[in-house]
Amino acid sequence: MDSTTLILCVVAFFAGFVDSIVGGGGLIQTPAGLILLPNNSVAQVIGSLKIPSFSGTFFAALTFLKKVKIPVARIMALGVTAFVASYIGSFCLTKMSNTFMKPVILVVLVGVAIYTFAKKDFGQETKKENLTFPLYKGILICLGLGFYDGFIGPGAGSLLVIAFISWLGFDFLQANAHAKLINLATNLGSIVLFTLKGAILWSIAIPMAVANALGGIIGARMAIAKGNKFIRTVFLFVIIATLCRLGYDVFLH
Repeated sequence: MDSTTLILCVVAFFAGFVDSIVGGGGLIQTPAGLILLPNNSVAQVIGSLKIPSFSGTFFAALTFLKKVKIPVARIMALGVTAFVASYIGSFCLTKMSNTFMKPVILVVLVGVAIYTFAKKDFGQETKKENLTFPLYKGILICLGLGFYDGFIGPGAGSLLVIAFISWLGFDFLQANAHAKLINLATNLGSIVLFTLKGAILWSIAIPMAVANALGGIIGARMAIAKGNKFIRTVFLFVIIATLCRLGYDVFLH
């Protein structure tokens, strides 16, 4: 294993750890991949990083499902929607630039950070009456964020958590469990597209996938053990890191 792959594996471990707790692992992996693999196309880098993202999310989802029960019919409907939306988003990524979306996402995340800081009970309790919700709400979330994950990517896990809390009334644990399963579908949609395009660097993607999975398992267990307050703290950290990263891209890059 060369030094570049080794560094990317260390990055993948931490990305899997953070992603399993509250999402946003792509904010760690994507910049590292683009910096350390300068001779490869953006599609190759993003496509290759979807493999470790999928593996980490898969094992994190298994861990969460031992604690949180989700109806199979619901997650199948939402997952298929997310898969299709992500596939379309990744197809669009191969055809056009996505930089025009960054200022929009920056504004959205500023609002999310302010709201989460101000509303101390955000995601701390589940609104019981909303555990059964109109399916169309979940489908709309999966359409929009599924496309976003395929087209832009970083921060999609965090945005899914926000949507499930604010629109469907989940607590952080419930929102995380749902987000992990939807993230599996969005990652798979992108993987299918990038595989068909021959854009995945398997010699890098597979070692990173092992490291990401290990981080995902450890992070998910810690999230379940420490509960909603711990998840909220990590959530705020990831949102602030996202703002810094997008702010750099929009204003300084």
